[in-house]
This record gives sequence, C-alpha cells and structure tokens, in this order.
Amino acid sequence: MHLATYLGLLDEGEKTLAESFRQVADGHAEEADVYHLCNRLAAECDRHREHLAPAVARYGEQKVEEPEDLHAEGLTTTRTGGVGLLRDLHDLYLLVSYLDIAWTVVGQAAKAARDKELIGIVDHCEGETSTQLKWLKTRMKEAAPQALIVAS
Repeated sequence: MHLATYLGLLDEGEKTLAESFRQVADGHAEEADVYHLCNRLAAECDRHREHLAPAVARYGEQKVEEPEDLHAEGLTTTRTGGVGLLRDLHDLYLLVSYLDIAWTVVGQAAKAARDKELIGIVDHCEGETSTQLKWLKTRMKEAAPQALIVAS
C-alpha cells in the first residue's frame, strides 16, 4: 500500500506551508491583511497535520526522497516591495496547489478503501486548502496592478 507515501507528502507539505505562511507574514508585516491572514492560514495548516495524525497512525507515513520538482519547497526568505509581495504570494500559491492535489489523491484512495474517517479528514482539509487558494489568487489580483504597472 502506497497511501503512506502520500500521507507523508501531506504531513511534510502542511508543515512546510505553515512555515512559509509565517515567513511571508513576518516578511510583509506592513501589509496588515497579509500578516494576519498568513498567520491564520499557518495555524490552519498546523491543524491539518493534527487532523491527519489518526490516518498517519493507522496507515503509517513514508518519507521519500523526491526529485526537487516533486516536493514542497518552502520559502526561506521574503522579497521586498510590491513585486516581492506578489512573488511571495505566488510561491505560496504553488505550495498550496501542490497540497490541494495531494488531498485530492488521498481522498480518492480513502473513497476506494471506504475509510469514512479519512474521507472526513480529507473533505475538511481539502475545503480549507481550496479557500487558501482562493484568497491567494484574490490577493495576487489585488497586488498585481500596483506592483507591475505603477512606477515605483
């Protein structure tokens, strides 16, 4: 059974995303909405890991070495200015997209296995992940004109 591989990807990915949301919050603290929402979303990622813990206990968690493009790489620094914020939000969007499809894959396995507990976990976490994507996309749309068109 390879479900443990994807549970490992989700667990590590949610940890990485939480750290990255906090990095962006701290790096762009002058943007009040970014600061507060990124911290809130980081806490949400922490809760996703807590929700996932029973499935990890039941099925195991396998950490695998993946090529660079097949794992979630977190943010270690933040950029400055409007374009920097846009780029950091874009990087977060890519991380959240990575997790969104991982939740989808695990959800399909849970349905095939008829694991009602895991289905419930996936439904909850996947829904919140979808909301994260929507917020990031909306915030990037808001930031893009100022960052890309208006002279600095």
